[in-house]
Amino acid sequence: MIYVKNCIAGEAAVINERYVREITEKCATERGGTFAGKCSFHVGGEIALCVIAKSAEELIFAVEKAEEYCEKYVVLGNMTNILPPDALYDGTVIVTSQMCNITAGNDRFKADAGFSLTKLSVLARDAGLSGLEFAYGIPGSVGGAIYMNAGAYGGNMADIVTEVTAYSPKEKRIKVYSNAGCGFGYRESVFKSNGEIIISAEMKLTPEDAERISSDCERNMAARREKQPLDKPSAGSTFRRPEGYYAGALIEQAGLKGFSIGGASVSEKHAGFVINAGGASSADISMLISEIKKRVYEFSGVMLEEEIIYIK
Repeated sequence: MIYVKNCIAGEAAVINERYVREITEKCATERGGTFAGKCSFHVGGEIALCVIAKSAEELIFAVEKAEEYCEKYVVLGNMTNILPPDALYDGTVIVTSQMCNITAGNDRFKADAGFSLTKLSVLARDAGLSGLEFAYGIPGSVGGAIYMNAGAYGGNMADIVTEVTAYSPKEKRIKVYSNAGCGFGYRESVFKSNGEIIISAEMKLTPEDAERISSDCERNMAARREKQPLDKPSAGSTFRRPEGYYAGALIEQAGLKGFSIGGASVSEKHAGFVINAGGASSADISMLISEIKKRVYEFSGVMLEEEIIYIK
């Protein structure tokens, strides 16, 4: 889940110590931590202030304080789909990964934004509920999965989400969206453009034979192990799928499998994955992505678009 607010031009970018004191009174905070120690690429510089929200109330409080003090901030989940800066992030990173409440009833789950997508798929499997098999093995959170309408192996979040609860910093209120109101599309949702922050979601699943569900989960996980470089730091699929093509195939056809810049490399296992092959910087990864896009366009006339999101 990603929502970014930058300071207004001309206002101070240095973090306000009074703001830090006030936010620390109600929320767990960390100073001196790094993106490299938190994000799936294992890259990125120091974070001026990290706020660990453990509830919707803490999340909203942290956002409102950042807005009140005009502090630059970003709201993130498990940080599995981002590329952060190498330099100091001179703002607040509000993390939702400890917002993990979940309730279940019959064929429905309601989960906080920070709840693990893989754990949710395991709970569904064990309850004999189908619809989350595609998510088994995806390392992200519920909020992030809804934000980008995550999907794989024929399924996606749009198929199961019935209701999303979000907070609007602009309107300073909590809003509830139906599935139709979420604006789901391929790797798209309304939350990528409206600046609202996902708090929780309700999902409706379908009772099925538990053995069949378990078999599908294991088949999907086996396919991931076979085809994806799970042993290397990455942000998953680097590029969106171009209409009528596959990004990995285009990259491989352009002769870029294994191509490297610094410590960043195109995976030999799956060309659609840019990996940290060892000692990569964010700059290495960014330059490699730019070069891939350039060469693929020269070879095929197709301009790739990133699926990962840059934090600046």
